Amino acid sequence: MLDNKNRVYIFDTTMRDGEQSPGASMSLEEKIQISRVFDELGVDIIEAGFPIASPGDFEAVTEVSKILKKSIPCGLSRHIKKDIDACYEALKSAKQFRIHTFISTSPLHMKHKLNKSPQEVFEAIKEHVTYARKFTDDVEWSCEDGTRTNMDFMCKTVELAIKCGAKTINIPDTVGYSIPSEFKKIIETLINKVPNIDKAILSTHCHNDLGLAVANSLAGVSAGARQIECTINGIGERAGNAALEEIVMAMKTRNDLMPFKTGINTKLLSKASKVVSNATGFPVQFNKAIVGKNAFAHESGIHQDGMLKNRNTYEIMTPESVGVKQTSLVMGKHSGRHAFKDKLTDLGYVDITDDIIQIAFGKFKVLADKKKHVYDEDIAALVDDSLIKEDNVIVLKSLRVFAGTGEPQKADMTLEVYGEIKKATETGDGPVDATFKCIKKLYPHEVKLQLYQVHAVTEGTDAQATVSVRIEEEGKTTVGQAADTDTLVASANAYLNALNKMIIKRKKTAPEEYKQKQVYQQKKMEGI
Repeated sequence: MLDNKNRVYIFDTTMRDGEQSPGASMSLEEKIQISRVFDELGVDIIEAGFPIASPGDFEAVTEVSKILKKSIPCGLSRHIKKDIDACYEALKSAKQFRIHTFISTSPLHMKHKLNKSPQEVFEAIKEHVTYARKFTDDVEWSCEDGTRTNMDFMCKTVELAIKCGAKTINIPDTVGYSIPSEFKKIIETLINKVPNIDKAILSTHCHNDLGLAVANSLAGVSAGARQIECTINGIGERAGNAALEEIVMAMKTRNDLMPFKTGINTKLLSKASKVVSNATGFPVQFNKAIVGKNAFAHESGIHQDGMLKNRNTYEIMTPESVGVKQTSLVMGKHSGRHAFKDKLTDLGYVDITDDIIQIAFGKFKVLADKKKHVYDEDIAALVDDSLIKEDNVIVLKSLRVFAGTGEPQKADMTLEVYGEIKKATETGDGPVDATFKCIKKLYPHEVKLQLYQVHAVTEGTDAQATVSVRIEEEGKTTVGQAADTDTLVASANAYLNALNKMIIKRKKTAPEEYKQKQVYQQKKMEGI
């Protein structure tokens, strides 16, 4: 696989390790969308899931494997034969695929997690790497909690894994414990002490518990590792994983000190970030490196003066290089449909239909009359909102909310439910509660609200609010998002978006159950 000594392979684990971040669950449709973007982005290996973990993970790995054109699909397995079998069954439709198998090697994990001796772990590596090798010549082996593993023992396990057929050896900093100098020394020691190390690619997998995931990954590459495992936006368990966009741009920007190359099309990084953020419901913090809203913002007068004279004074990379426009304030109420469509193309919306463009343009005109400034982020929010509503069976037609002191908060709502107009009035413990009660009255359902989150897309008192809602029903989870200058309208649409997704998910996963629920809900709405 390695065709150039300075080529670094990008192994993305957003849909596996990233999804393990609490609340970051993604639907099959969202994983397929993300996979298409990653494939276009130029990710070398996509770890689509942990097939044995759940039927949903198995299905996701299976379906992702079918659609990838350039990226290699990968599934994770423990040192258990049924795990490896599940990986193969999920991946076998792909022309090329990778099985990634792991076992803990640190004294702490071996004693308290595995209850195995070093010799038993040694034997497990021999058995299961050899077994995985029967299904594919692309086997990756990981020593979980590698940075807290005895170095001599690690060298022996790595040598054995390579001898048994592993082509990639991954060294995870599982709990984000290491520092760059230490991690670099680990990689150097493996290169110097493992006799057959030249027959495999060394990989890094660093977590961010000390905020050092990217630094450790780059230290590993400088020492000789040639694969980096990472996630978009740095999502992952606890404090997250090494951020793909930061790693790639660090090597590109400081190529003088890190003369390495990846296959990543950096102009698509911003797009990938937004797709993952929308799928998980996790907003990207404003000051996030590379893809954050403020990454290329300059407010200080001194900085602005410097930028006007020479962009290099305060920018070490161009916003265009990661798919971001330098100037956000470009659209207003006098802009026409042609200019709007051209703007969408600039923002990366190239495959949307004319109907969606028309809907989004109508919303843009309304927003432009409300707001002093319309930003790129505003427009993206409008289009995303229009896209997710395309297949809705429940649509908000009107909402009026009464709030204030001295009396209960009340909501008047009109919904279109399967083409039928329905109206309701409800009071609640606050305007949002009253709004959600109206929805439940007009479309009776039983779901658990797991997340309700509001954040502003742009600055100012006229900013659009983006609301994220996550609901759960019988183990199924969906995330809905919506944006509007009226927070309550955005809240209602976000909840309805999540509910529409749940209806679609019911239909796909349990058609008979879906039909029964339809009948029950219709009777309930009719008062039968």
